[in-house]
Amino acid sequence: MKRFLLLFCVLVSFLLFISFEIDVSLSALALTRQQLEGPGQLLYQSRHSLRDDTGSPWQVVLFKRIKDGETLEISLRLVGFPERIEFLHGERLTITTAKGEILAAKDAFAEKSPAANVGQYEMQDILPQLPVTEAIELSLPLEDPRHLNIPIPVLLEWQSLLFSAYI
Repeated sequence: MKRFLLLFCVLVSFLLFISFEIDVSLSALALTRQQLEGPGQLLYQSRHSLRDDTGSPWQVVLFKRIKDGETLEISLRLVGFPERIEFLHGERLTITTAKGEILAAKDAFAEKSPAANVGQYEMQDILPQLPVTEAIELSLPLEDPRHLNIPIPVLLEWQSLLFSAYI
């Protein structure tokens, strides 16, 4: 009986530890921000730091701008390390799902970019098509092409931005 009670306590402790670890890791991913930009205008942002297939870090920001209850834009901004990354502006961002479906996002900085290491892509029509049960891969249009995996928790956060409250 003592062994059973000891085993039960160890199992409960393990389950509590696991649930705490899951809770902490999920809360670390919840980086959605809301910012009032002006009267009747809100900006929602999902920010993440992810690494590409070469191990290089990227700032990945999906944002949605709303004015007077209407969505003005949903865009994905990708920022790589300055002087090491150069986007091929005018080229589309290729998005590949685990099932092999390919989507392409238009370059919002095709005519003028704030910096060579910054890319921004129009996602308003693409975001509703993205899966939430499998990761996607972004093929970055760079001088030296790279790939960036977007995990499921980030995709779920992006979907929550899609359905963010309107003002």
